[in-house]
Amino acid sequence: MSAADLPRLALSVRQPSAWAIIHGGKDIENRSEGSVRAGRMTTGRICIHAAIGLKAAEYDYLVYRMAQNGVTTPPPDQLVRRAIIGTVEVVDFVTRSDSPWYGGKVGLLLQNPVPVAPIPCAGELGYFEWEQEGEIATPLPWMTRWGRADDDGRTGDLFDDLPLGFKSPPKRPF
Repeated sequence: MSAADLPRLALSVRQPSAWAIIHGGKDIENRSEGSVRAGRMTTGRICIHAAIGLKAAEYDYLVYRMAQNGVTTPPPDQLVRRAIIGTVEVVDFVTRSDSPWYGGKVGLLLQNPVPVAPIPCAGELGYFEWEQEGEIATPLPWMTRWGRADDDGRTGDLFDDLPLGFKSPPKRPF
């Protein structure tokens, strides 16, 4: 699918939530009532934009939460940022849901995700008309070190094939 064939509206979502919408079965994107109104959000097919921002504390918390839903999240240095990564259909706005992904005031109910080859572009708040420009973000230093036993740049570890574990749940950073 070429960039010209994609919907012109996009929603910017921070990683790893953007990845989970396209690849991990995340069927609800939580927003405040104000952001839904201010962002002129409606139903229909939109692009999912992976935002450039991502802090280690956010990533830790979301990895933990996704693991609770049976989803294994890629390491942070493998998540595309500052790019369109797929499309999804927004079919409704809900204020209650049994979905394990629901946790906000308003949930955008999502269906039929379709991944696309990453297309670099800057994001904005709310729905925005996107255009291809710039470069996909390069991983930040903490992203390449995340989960490693040391900082010497090794890519392998004795326990890489074990599921990620936390001694205690990470604090919710937002």
